[in-house]
Amino acid sequence: MAKAITPFLMFDGAAEEAMTLYLSLFDNAQILSLERWGAGEMGVEGAIKKASFTLCGRSFHCSDSAIKHGFTFTPSLSLFVDLESDMELERVFSELANNGHVLMPLNNYGFSRKFGWVSDRFGVSWQLNLPE
Repeated sequence: MAKAITPFLMFDGAAEEAMTLYLSLFDNAQILSLERWGAGEMGVEGAIKKASFTLCGRSFHCSDSAIKHGFTFTPSLSLFVDLESDMELERVFSELANNGHVLMPLNNYGFSRKFGWVSDRFGVSWQLNLPE
């Protein structure tokens, strides 16, 4: 049986910048481990080979891929975040939308009093929600 299922975010050189942004936006966030590509290895020296971090207590892994791929992130898989206040929702949405792409602007869509969907500047998709 599987021991755990952990989201893994694969970047093309921006893993550290993305992880730093995400850690700045959410509580109970920390880097658990970080390994960098070394000289003579497949990846770009100094880039993230593999990192583990938490956001709101949820574990994630990320890396800068050593292999160039013909794909990136898609909004079909997104991170859904319930936020505690309107002010917090607005702040997080604004930061993630900065140089990103708003898929659904903050609004009341009937299923939530305030909801927004954004693809950040790294291509990671976030659904941000203010629960009833």
